[in-house]
Amino acid sequence: MEPLSRIQVLVAMGVTALVLLLIARFWLLFDSVSLLSTHMSGLVMLQGVALGSGITLASAGMYRLWPQYQQSADLYLELVLQPLMWVDLLWMGLLPGLSEEYLFRGVMLPAIGLNWTGVIFSSLCFGVLHLSGLQQWPYVVWATIVGLALGSMALMTGNLLVPIVAHIITNLLSSVMWKFRH
Repeated sequence: MEPLSRIQVLVAMGVTALVLLLIARFWLLFDSVSLLSTHMSGLVMLQGVALGSGITLASAGMYRLWPQYQQSADLYLELVLQPLMWVDLLWMGLLPGLSEEYLFRGVMLPAIGLNWTGVIFSSLCFGVLHLSGLQQWPYVVWATIVGLALGSMALMTGNLLVPIVAHIITNLLSSVMWKFRH
């Protein structure tokens, strides 16, 4: 795949976020889903930051221990992060963190069921979203595991802000770490 420009990556992130939000909104038009709470508190922020930091540390471990994941992550992140400026990493955290969590943990999880079936199914869908080619299967496996962690915390806390904060923190920390190394 040819390298993308900064503008192409930013537009793709924005369009993807918009499409995911529209899918979630249309889903809500046809299904009466009880959304999870979005109550902000210090504990919620702490839980989100702790989960996001834990996911980032686990990803760093996987990166070192699983060569296929390292290759897959580098391929994906080089395509997405290489053209971006440091200030753009804020968008890398916010856009996917908000739109993906709203769809997968905010709408899909309660629609399927606030139970382990819902967590597993929404996590599999989340993983598939990160498939950009068959050689990317290790990245999809990792994204599915991350989806399980995010969905589990949404289920345990009953608060959508926990996975949103965790997703934003994970994307920000991972992006900054990757950008420093490359």
